[in-house]
This record gives sequence, structure tokens and C-alpha cells, in this order.
Amino acid sequence: MKSAEFEALIDLSARVGADPLLVQGAGGNTSIKEGGRLWIKASGLWLAHARSRDVMVPVALDPLLAALDRDDPACEKAQDFVIHDQNPSGLRPSIETTVHALMPQKIVVHVHCVETIATAVQANGEAIAAEKLRGIPHAFVPYARPGLPLAKAIASRIQDDTSVLVLGNHGLVVAGDTVEEASAILRLASGLLRVTPRQAPAHDEAALARLALDSGYGLPEDAAMHAAATDLESARIGAGGNLYPDHVIFLGSSLAIAAPGQNAREVEAAFDEPPPVILFPGTGVLVRRDISAGAAAMARCFADVAVRIPDGARLRYLTDAENAELLGWDAEKYRQQLNRDGQVLQ
Repeated sequence: MKSAEFEALIDLSARVGADPLLVQGAGGNTSIKEGGRLWIKASGLWLAHARSRDVMVPVALDPLLAALDRDDPACEKAQDFVIHDQNPSGLRPSIETTVHALMPQKIVVHVHCVETIATAVQANGEAIAAEKLRGIPHAFVPYARPGLPLAKAIASRIQDDTSVLVLGNHGLVVAGDTVEEASAILRLASGLLRVTPRQAPAHDEAALARLALDSGYGLPEDAAMHAAATDLESARIGAGGNLYPDHVIFLGSSLAIAAPGQNAREVEAAFDEPPPVILFPGTGVLVRRDISAGAAAMARCFADVAVRIPDGARLRYLTDAENAELLGWDAEKYRQQLNRDGQVLQ
């Protein structure tokens, strides 16, 4: 029998997970601390499905915090701290379990809010966030790899009353002592960080159909993706590199951007593995006909983020080393495999 507060968190998780401006695919996670346990969303599962399936994993909180204090590498996966007799589905805890554990509040909500990311990828993102969140106990945490490195970076920045974290090149974390409080802080912080998006021109469906001929590509189901290409500033931003971890995990180390005159088949031939998405600047986007739901969600996320980044903003892209670290990390390989297998859609 779960508590009323646990059930309220499940409701919030499902609502947040269904909003593509806050969470995309299997991204984001929520948690509650009760009875010595940290219940946290499982890796690779979707918050949007929180009401239709079991997505939460129980972790022994005090042993995990003690391991964090002694810098135990077992904290990296947190698998060793799962309470197995309360985890019949054998779920694996989120890669950011340590982040949730070290926050003192009962409820923690981590989202990949596109309004926040549009600020957090800018070179002066910390100053922008400080101005917009003035008066709210918050901290800006420069980029660190999700998991234990991020938890350590957060630990060095938070105070006892910190309720909002802006994560550089990553997203937003809010925390409260009740679900209602955390939900209110999420609305407030994401609202204060809101940016007016550029209005992207319409895509050219007929031209895209011609560009897709004799290829494995077609039009995306979500027309919002086209803004990544029809808005030329967004396409320029995409050409510069990767801006946040889930982009790397689900879309690869670089976006495929067609040169003038190239069709989908010609772009595909230039890659060892067919890219999930191709941008045709000024025209629109084509996606693999077998694109995973996770990759499609991240393509929409990039479009939503890019149109919110001011023209000419100085950006802090992930480095080649940071990209390689993400792609070679066991925890992210696990999420990639779930995405390929379609298990995240269950």
C-alpha cells in the first residue's frame, strides 16, 4: 500500500512526462523519500507512463548516502542499493539516483525543460539564470556528466535551502517537502526561465517528399520537428555540435545536415550508420522510417530548444571528450539498448 504522497508523485510524474516542453521520451526523473527508502524512476522508462505501469525503484537511502560520503564507486549505478524484494520487475534505478539522494527535500523532480536548456547552454547561462531566478534559493551547476560526477558538482554548490538547480547543458531540478510544493516550484522556475521562441517558417512538404525518394526516410509525425531546419538560426546552432547529454545518446555525436542539392540517400551514404534525422536547411526535416520513439522525442526537443536560443548567443557545446564519455558509459549504453529494443515504449 503506497502513501497518498507517493500516489500524488505518480500523478505529477505522469503529467510532467506528457509535456514535451518539460520531458522528452525516457528523460527526466522524479523521486520521493519515505521510510528510509528513496523511490526513484527507473532508467530507460518514461515518466509519461507512470500511471500505466510500474516505473519506480526502491533504493536504501542511508547506505547510499554513506557510500556517497566515502566516495564509493558503487554509487555510480546505485544498483547495489536497490531493495530487491520490493522491485519485482527487476528495474534499474535512474542514472541520476545520487543526485536525488543528496538533495535533503522529500520530493525531487528533474526535468529537461526546454526553457531551462535554452539558458543553460549559453556561455553566460549562470548570469542569465541568476537574474531570472532572483530571490529564489537556487544554484547553477556547470556541466558534469550525469550520475556521480553531477552529484558531486551539485554537492559543492547547494545550500540547505536550495530548492532549484539549473544544470549547465542539461536541465532543471526542483525540490520540495511535498509534491504540491515541488510542483509549484517547478511551475514558478520554468515560468521565470521562459523565452519567447522564434517563429519558424513552414516546411515544404512537396520538396521533402522529393528529397526522400529511394531512401529510408520520410516525413516526421510531429511537424514541430521541422523548426530545427526551417529556422536557419536553429540549423546553424545544430551544425555547431551537441548541447546536452540526451541529444548525444539518442541522436548521435552530430546532427546530419544536408548540403545544398543533397537528397536523403546522398546524406545517408556519408554515414557509417544511417542518422535518425536529417535537416534540410530552409526546407524541413526527414526522419528514418524506423526511428525510435526516443530519438523522435529528442529531435522534437532540439527544435524546441534551438528556437528559444537568442540569435547570435555564445554557446557552450559539449566537447569531443564529453561526447565520447557519454557514448562509452555503461549506464548510457543500457539506455541506448532499451531504446533500440523498443523496451522504453512498454
